[in-house]
Amino acid sequence: MQFPAVIKGLTPEQAELLSSGLVAGVDEVGRGPLVGDVVTAAVILDPSQPIAGLNDSKKLSEKKRQALYNEICDKALAISVGRCSPHEIDELNILHATMLAMQRAVAGLSVKPEKVLVDGNRSPDFGIASHAVVKGDGLVAAISAASIIAKVTRDEEMKALDARYPQYGFANHKGYPTKAHFEALEQYGVLDEHRKSFRPVAERLEK
Repeated sequence: MQFPAVIKGLTPEQAELLSSGLVAGVDEVGRGPLVGDVVTAAVILDPSQPIAGLNDSKKLSEKKRQALYNEICDKALAISVGRCSPHEIDELNILHATMLAMQRAVAGLSVKPEKVLVDGNRSPDFGIASHAVVKGDGLVAAISAASIIAKVTRDEEMKALDARYPQYGFANHKGYPTKAHFEALEQYGVLDEHRKSFRPVAERLEK
C-alpha cells in the first residue's frame, strides 16, 4: 500500500502496516512556550519488545509518562533527542527551528531507520522516506514513544530552570504563556532563556 506524504485518518490497521520495518517515530514538545528549547525526539522501537500503554504524552499522567519513559529507554533500539535553542528559534522562527530539531534528532540515532514518521501535518527532509501523520502521537507507537521522550526531557529541563529562577514558576507552567508567567515577566523581567521574538517577551523588552 502506498501512503501519501501527509496521512490523515489513519486506521489502527494502517498504522500497523505503516510501522513495519525499521521505523523512527518523531515528535516535538515546546513550540508554544515563551522560554527554553524546542525539544524533539526520534525513537526506533524493538518489535520483539512491545511496550503496552503508549499514547500521546499529553494524555498520560506524569507518573505514567515517567514509567513509560523508563521502559522506552530500556527497550527501544535507538533513541535520540534533538533541540533548537531560544536564540535559534528567534533567528529561524519556531516552525523552521522545530523542523531543524527533528532533523537533528533523526541524525543522532545510533541505528539508521528505513523511514521516518512525524507527528503532525508536515515533515522536514531527512534524506530518507518520511510521512507526516496527523494525530500520529495517538496512533503510531513509535511516535507516541517519541512524544513521551520529548515531553519528559523538556519537563525536566523546566524543573532545572525553576531551580535557578524559582520566582518564575517554570516547574508549574513549563514556560507556557500563563497568567503566572506573564506576571513574573512583568515583575522580574526577561531572562536569557526567553524567546525574544515571541510577542509577550518582545513587548516586555520594549517596555
